[in-house]
Amino acid sequence: MELTEIRKNLDRVDKQIVDLYRERMHLAELVAESKRESGRNVYDKKREDEKLRTVSGMVEEPEYRQGVQELFSQLMSTSRKLQYARLAKDAHGSLPFMPVDSLNKKARVVYQGAEGSYSEQAAHVFFDENADFFHIDSFRAAMLALDEGSAEYAVLPIENSTAGIVSEIYDLLAEFEHYIVGEQMIKIEHCLLVPKGATAESIKTVYSHPQSLMQSERFLREHPEWDQVSMKNNAFAARKVAEDKDITQAAIAGEHAASVYGLEILKKGINMSSTNTTRFIIISNRKIFVRDAKKISLCFEVPDESGTLYHMLSHFIYNDLNMTKIESRPIEGRNWEYRFFLDFEGNLNDQSVKNALCGLREEARNMRILGNY
Repeated sequence: MELTEIRKNLDRVDKQIVDLYRERMHLAELVAESKRESGRNVYDKKREDEKLRTVSGMVEEPEYRQGVQELFSQLMSTSRKLQYARLAKDAHGSLPFMPVDSLNKKARVVYQGAEGSYSEQAAHVFFDENADFFHIDSFRAAMLALDEGSAEYAVLPIENSTAGIVSEIYDLLAEFEHYIVGEQMIKIEHCLLVPKGATAESIKTVYSHPQSLMQSERFLREHPEWDQVSMKNNAFAARKVAEDKDITQAAIAGEHAASVYGLEILKKGINMSSTNTTRFIIISNRKIFVRDAKKISLCFEVPDESGTLYHMLSHFIYNDLNMTKIESRPIEGRNWEYRFFLDFEGNLNDQSVKNALCGLREEARNMRILGNY
């Protein structure tokens, strides 16, 4: 048979497939109506598994069976998404988040670290200078401050453009019932800070956060004689050097820390990347979001089965939502099981977002919206 004739036959078969697809989707809408009235779940895994076994058994050629299973798996997945969209539209948008016109920029705000830290800088940039700021020593203590009501907002670093994620923050977001309501980007320019009278030759020990030491590795390689000591926060390092007044000590921190603690800047811009930026998130214990919010964060777990993560992510593709980030973290007490964290563009009032969340909530395990901001 000539290629032209083969292609004509393919076109004929494709037309039949499209007609049958339309008929199947119409039937899926009737199923959605029936399930809405009876209160049954859209996702019926037992029936879908039976269907896959049935259609696979209809194929005589072994080399076609896997393809038929994949085809019908996609058909049933698309049918579910159509049903979720119908049910989400009928639900009239009952997501338990309250829209607000703006955040209280004069609130009581907690950040981790000390005065002079990048976290303090992020807090001051995001909030009004008249806000009531205070600092604590750990990320967990900041979350507890929200729990007990001593702070309305917390400002915490969640990722750096060169060092990657702050894994502890992801774990705390899963543990606490708090929500992301904003974010702030801060450009990072590390400086070598010293007490008055210190020189490069007098330095023996450099203090800083582990990530800052790593980000300044190229500069530090030029001084192999310096001992490197990790600290919880850059500002803690600057404060120690200022308090000790020891010319053998230096700190790696920002220019703001130098002014806060009266240290001299021996060298600016010692981090390897000139575009180094840290993303800070603004967290609240209230389920709120600003009306014009454009990004959504959520987390979920999936069964340890082939294709489950793929099917979760397909909800974003089907609803034309742009996923901007995905991370995974091990689940405590469950070896080799993971929780996934996702960022995608959208607003909780968007119908496409409601459609996707409806499907994710039913098909994923322990799905939580972490915030819209």
